[in-house]
Parts: sequence; C-alpha cells; structure tokens
Amino acid sequence: MSNSSIGKKVFVGMSGGVDSSVSAALLKKDGYDVTGVFIKVWQPDWMDCDWREERLEAMRAAAHLGIPFVTLDLEYEYKKGVIDYMIAEYAAGRTPNPDVMCNREVKFGAFWDWAKKNGADYIATGHYAINTDNKLFAGTDTNKDQSYFLWTLNKDDLAHVLFPVGNMTKPEVRKLAKKFKLPNADKKDSQGLCFIGKVDLKDFLQHYIKTEQGNVLDENGSVIGTHPGALLFTIGERHGFTVTKKTPDDERYFVISKDVKVNTITVSNKKEDVLPNSIKRVQLRGVSWVSKVPKVGEKLLARSRYRETLSEVKVISVEKALAIVEFSEPQDTITSGQSLVIYDGQECLGGGFIV
Repeated sequence: MSNSSIGKKVFVGMSGGVDSSVSAALLKKDGYDVTGVFIKVWQPDWMDCDWREERLEAMRAAAHLGIPFVTLDLEYEYKKGVIDYMIAEYAAGRTPNPDVMCNREVKFGAFWDWAKKNGADYIATGHYAINTDNKLFAGTDTNKDQSYFLWTLNKDDLAHVLFPVGNMTKPEVRKLAKKFKLPNADKKDSQGLCFIGKVDLKDFLQHYIKTEQGNVLDENGSVIGTHPGALLFTIGERHGFTVTKKTPDDERYFVISKDVKVNTITVSNKKEDVLPNSIKRVQLRGVSWVSKVPKVGEKLLARSRYRETLSEVKVISVEKALAIVEFSEPQDTITSGQSLVIYDGQECLGGGFIV
C-alpha cells in the first residue's frame, strides 16, 4: 500500500469479467476508495443481449469485495459515438474499429466525465496495457495486449487512468481471482463487439444499411459466386460469400478487393494474388499522439490489425490530424478505416485511421 493511493477515489469499470474484477480487488488492497461501475450501453431491441447477466456478475464481484456498486447509463453516448460511427463507416465502404471508438467515446470519455463530476481522482479498467508516467506501453502479456485499441488516449487522459492488470499475464490474473475468491474467477473471456458481445456483424449491419446481392469475381474478373453486399466485407475475409464455380484443387477463398459502387468483391485462393495490391505507403487521418509526436524520418514500428506482428515503418510526414508512414516491406493487410498504431519499442506513440 502506498501513501499516494490511500483514500484516493477511483471508479472501476466492471464489465462482469475477471480482469476488471481483479482490477477492483487490487485497487482496494492498495488502499484506494473503490467503487464498481457497470456501464449500461445501447443495445438493439431485436437482439437477445445478456447485459443483465453481465451486470449481475459485476454486482456479485463488487458485493464480494465489499465495495459500492453503481450502474451508469451511457446508452446515448455509445449509440452516437460507437454504433452510428460504425454503421457510417461500413456504409462508406470502410472497415471501422468500433472498440477504438468505444474506448475513446465511452470508457475514457463519458465515463471519466461522469466520474470526475462525482469526485473521482481516477478511473480504472481491466485493459492489458501499462501506464507509466502518463505514457502508454504494451501489456506484459503479448497474447492479451490491448494497447492497439487505446491509441486515441493522450497524456491528459492517462493522468487519471489506472490499468491494474496491465503488467500481468492472464494466468496470473486468473490465479489472483481465485486468491481473492471472486465469484467469476473461472468465467471465460467475452468475445465480440465492444459491450454488445457476440453478434453476427453482417446480420447486425443489414438491420441498418440497405444491401443487395452482388457478384463474387475471381482474379480474372469472371463471376464465380454471390455475396450479400460488398460493403459488408473486408480485405482478407474468408466467410460470408458463396463460390459456386470451384476447381478440384481449390483452397479456401479470401477477399482481395471490393468495389462498393458496382457491388462486387474479388476473391482468390492463392496468397500471391494479394501481392499486387500490397501497400508500402499509408496515409492516416484522425491522428492522435499519446505523449509525443514522432519526427519526420524517424524509424518506428506499426501494426494495422490487432495481434499482428509489428512491422518497421518510417515517418514521412506529420501535420495536425494527418500523417504518412512508409513500411519497409509491402503490406497486404492494409484496410481503409482500420487503425494503424505506431510504437517505439514497447511504447505506444499513437496512431490514426487508414485512408
């Protein structure tokens, strides 16, 4: 227990999962004045969502720890900042990062605004990331590191954010959960869209975007199948379309390009067919830097997808909310609308949305 933590008021975003529950337990152990907060977000009335069960799990953990528990309604903020953004991006033919916007608009935006008004010194979450002197670093567990989704945070945000499990591995967190005798110690990790959980994304989008069946093309431009709508697909995707004309030696097909205007997707079963579309230089919009702006010409590391291996890049230009970086090797996973997150070793410097 440190003198700096004793009595400091912290609101912990408790989702019902083990990571946030252990975070609350650790903070209480360190002498903080801890309150658990379940964030209630917008969810479609046509979906069978399990938010009530998740809330009950969070409430049980809070009761076990003997800390106050609050339900915070952020339905409006979530619908506007995450869902509406996601739908608009797909409608424009881009592939968005809803979890990035969920962190920016909800968890570290509206949640902090509410917490600050209610006397908080800090907010905390169960993210696997490290905040050291208001700089953001990758989490210790490379399989769980979530810094990729946190690149929109800046040093002012980090001044009031705690990541109690960021320097631990998942097995260590599970072990602590059992040590604290938390009721959700053995709960499986949740998967899917931020907060909403498991959902078929194409089914979700088709409730809000008008789509029409289109043609699937091979790399020669011949029609070989159908799909439910080009804007529903992203480069590299292997599911959701039907190939009716196959050869005996066909492997699984994946999307190598799409044309939203004519409503076609082009697929291939050969990895080399992606290479003509490979990209070295990438333009970014909505750029945000955590604690420092990289210098032009600086050689750094970057990833364009979660858990993707870091690749070498060089900064070509940086100006306000725009930047251009160049990869040392061509990339075939670059997708418009996704995040490109830039690192200096283990430090997350920031990133932007791929144009």
